Amino acid sequence: PRVELAWAMKAHQHAQVYFNLISSVDPKFLKLTQVDERIYEEFRKTFRELRVDVLDPEELKSEPAK
Repeated sequence: PRVELAWAMKAHQHAQVYFNLISSVDPKFLKLTQVDERIYEEFRKTFRELRVDVLDPEELKSEPAK
């Protein structure tokens, strides 16, 4: 139990650091991996019309979205 608790505490600390880092940068300048552009291009090929600035769960559950 102590090891699991220590791991969870360390994971939480790392998550806070990463969240603070990505929150402090304008998203248009944020690059998390070397292939971010390729991932986004492939995403846009599949989901051409999906607005990613505001996601509506009901819209994602609609028949056309499925």
